[in-house]
Amino acid sequence: MTNNDDARAVAAGASSDSFRRVLGLPQVTMSGVAVIIGAGIFVLLGPATADAGGAVWLAFVIAAVLSALTALSYMELASMFPKASSEHEFTRHAFPRWVAAIVGWAMAVALIVAAATVALGFARYLAEFVDFDQRIMAVVVIVVMACVTYFGMEKAAWLIVGLAGVQIVALVFVMVIGAPSLGDVSLGVTSTSGVMSAAALVFFAFIGFDEVITLAEETRNPTRTVPQALMLALGISTLLYVGVAVAAVSVLGAEAVGSSQRPLADVGRAVVGDWGGDGLVIAALISTSSTVLLAITAGSRMLYGIARAGDLPSALATVRFQRVPLNALVLTVAVAVSFLFLGDLKTLASATDALIYGIFMVVNVVLVVLRFRLPDYPRPFKLRGAIGRVPVVPIVAFAVVVVVAQELEVESLWLAGVVIATGLGAHVMHRVAQRRALG
Repeated sequence: MTNNDDARAVAAGASSDSFRRVLGLPQVTMSGVAVIIGAGIFVLLGPATADAGGAVWLAFVIAAVLSALTALSYMELASMFPKASSEHEFTRHAFPRWVAAIVGWAMAVALIVAAATVALGFARYLAEFVDFDQRIMAVVVIVVMACVTYFGMEKAAWLIVGLAGVQIVALVFVMVIGAPSLGDVSLGVTSTSGVMSAAALVFFAFIGFDEVITLAEETRNPTRTVPQALMLALGISTLLYVGVAVAAVSVLGAEAVGSSQRPLADVGRAVVGDWGGDGLVIAALISTSSTVLLAITAGSRMLYGIARAGDLPSALATVRFQRVPLNALVLTVAVAVSFLFLGDLKTLASATDALIYGIFMVVNVVLVVLRFRLPDYPRPFKLRGAIGRVPVVPIVAFAVVVVVAQELEVESLWLAGVVIATGLGAHVMHRVAQRRALG
């Protein structure tokens, strides 16, 4: 088969829609902002500051640069293959089917673990008002958000935009009230290893940018809209992260931020009193709940896409009323609830990072491979800068991922390995069952 034949075959496979295309640039961009913010600044600022001290803002910058480099690779690939299964869809055009199945499974589980992690963050903030078992409350928020996504993205889209708006206003408020304290505390680097360790952790805070791509099949003009939304969401979130990290450390000091379970609420309380703290707790609840919603949505879409491609049981590819892959959603909720009882917030975030680092390495390699395998395939967005046919950006991105990934904890690598092995086992069992069914 020629390269042009490959391209036509890919295009033919991408021609049918299973969802309604109801999302435009504002909704997709704000969906990305909502999931990025909720996954990061409200949940991980404390643990990251404990590692990096006053230079925690630099950890966010490093993680943002890492994400931006790989995001450029995502932008080209998403413009080529705007599918809900994103990473799985990219990989299957460059590598054997089993590799694509593992990558897709790992991404789906990473999103599901992210939902569990942020649900625990939600429970921590709610504990400010109510005394309860935090894991049970995390289960409740996961189930409630799954019910919201069941009614479809058409109804949820503008809710997400509104929630993202509330999050942005809250973070800008923190930056404003923290501005008078700038210069009171050192923001310089005291430990390079601490900053790198924090960067490896807060990388979790940027996983939302790839979530944008899982909405491609519900987006109008996805080859243009998705790449734009991806970079806009990443840029907006980075500015907010850095500004808030600087403000929080300036007001409370690095030690206090590092030891706090609800650092932004503590900032509000320290500057403007209880009403400020309570207001930021409410903003954190809104932020984390919207992230749980989007992570569950993205995880279920990923499972749906893998199943539709034939790499997981076809039952997961069932779509109800062109709204939601119900079976995939139920599985997503079940797995997320299971992970709630496997580790604490930091361990779960690190395990998510380990999976995402591996996926980012694959995505950057896929881009290089497809420049050779499908050189004539339409690329509405194409990275500039290449040595021959080899694009420079994904090579640099791959190297940066390798360097930062060395800061991950051993426990997170073991958990990621178990996830990958489980995905491979599920794929092999499914393929064996397919062969037996065919005779």
